[in-house]
Amino acid sequence: MTTTRPLHFLRRGQPVALGNVPPDRTLLEVLREDLGCTGTKEGCGEGDCGACTVVLGEAQGGKVHYSAVNSCIRLAHSIDGMALWTVEDLAEDPLIQPVGNAPGVCANAMHPAQEAMVQCHGSQCGFCTPGFVMSLFGMYQKHIAPSLTGPSAYAHGGALPRITRALAQEELSGNLCRCTGYRPILDAAQQMAALPPRVVDEAALLQKLEHLGQSIPGPEADLVQTSPYMAPTSLPALLAARAAHPQAQVVAGCTDVGLWVTKQHRQYDHILDVTRAAELRQVQHDAQHITIGAAVNLTDAFAALVAQWPQLHSFASRFAGLPVRNSGTLGGNVANGSPIGDSMPLLIALRARVVLASVRGERDMPLENLYSGYRQNVMAPDELLVWIVVPRPRVTEALRAYKISKRFDDDISAVCLVINLDIDAGAVRHASIGAGGVAATPARARLTEAALTGQPWTAETVANAAQVLQGEFTPISDMRASGDYRRTVLASLLQRFWLESQGEAAVSVENFRLEASV
Repeated sequence: MTTTRPLHFLRRGQPVALGNVPPDRTLLEVLREDLGCTGTKEGCGEGDCGACTVVLGEAQGGKVHYSAVNSCIRLAHSIDGMALWTVEDLAEDPLIQPVGNAPGVCANAMHPAQEAMVQCHGSQCGFCTPGFVMSLFGMYQKHIAPSLTGPSAYAHGGALPRITRALAQEELSGNLCRCTGYRPILDAAQQMAALPPRVVDEAALLQKLEHLGQSIPGPEADLVQTSPYMAPTSLPALLAARAAHPQAQVVAGCTDVGLWVTKQHRQYDHILDVTRAAELRQVQHDAQHITIGAAVNLTDAFAALVAQWPQLHSFASRFAGLPVRNSGTLGGNVANGSPIGDSMPLLIALRARVVLASVRGERDMPLENLYSGYRQNVMAPDELLVWIVVPRPRVTEALRAYKISKRFDDDISAVCLVINLDIDAGAVRHASIGAGGVAATPARARLTEAALTGQPWTAETVANAAQVLQGEFTPISDMRASGDYRRTVLASLLQRFWLESQGEAAVSVENFRLEASV
């Protein structure tokens, strides 16, 4: 007989223990149905609207790492050992305290995220408001609170921390509003820093998280072989669990499997969560490569890539919304193998390799060789994807990533094309091109690469290669775009790459900047 390990987390500074939580129960279901926390709303049920946003706190390196996440597609057991805040908690959590001698602070005052929404008239029907408030709380703890701890900036005349309009727009892109409009909500994001400050007492929270961790039975005990929800904390234990339970559903952030639960009503008797394995939560750097563990979330994985290729910032920020990137992992996106996943075309163009592991050993391969068909791959039943290895950029490298979608933010690509060319002395020395949305799997445009490699970098070469690219794939027609449109866009994007390489200014929505009204 299998028994589910009790779920433990902190809320309002107090430990919460819940027994008999099914392995596939979502955090939103636990909040609304089991705990009666109905301030957290259920909107889309797929991580798109943000009405269900909550904030998690996890001890990392002696600090608390805060993440706004979608509770509708987050499995409840994945927050075991963490701190949790919902919209009901911000004015009630005794660990959220006024700072120093800041003027106008009352012990039971609303949090600046809430007060700013009131002052800036950021709520109308109110359904989306709890999610926006929690995303604002996550922004506050990440961007404002660090400058307020220790000797108060307010008490010592320090400058107010600042959230720019662009940052607010980017980090709120995973929250949708249908009636108020975004201007007053963006105003609220910028207003928070000017309000009487309140921050989490991290020293006390870290102590409580440590105590909570000590009271939770270790997942490497016998329960790892019997519990329906398995979350081993080391790679050997993870691979052993996979070998013992090859039929278990693997999750690495659950931003896609969560939809199978909420939309397709699938049920899972056993879940294997890879995100607790310490070895897979790291980004490692050496002279030749960047190695990203399969449990590194998309926010941190993209940050590592953007640090090497700054031109990828906009592309990375358009991958879903921030709450999805905070939960989802690069390894999970790659292993899932969706033909419309944006990370795979990028990684193919970057010449990335993947490492697969089992109790039998490891093997590696070019990322594009992982896929054998639509959402099918070459992994054996006992294997897991454990690392993604990306070569560092070269001096002669020219890289551009293009995403074509109906909405700029928080949307799925109709076409994704990433072009990476080594251009030296006026000729293409090497070409790597990844494409998404145009085949049953993420694909490498090998024929187009061959048409470019060794050729002079001229308009004629580009025109010839564009014709090859247009005919290399046979995309389907669906709700996002027709097959003809997708083929036309492929050729147009290669032409755009040429024009940009010649100094033409790109005309794109991403070049527009929202400014506060005056």
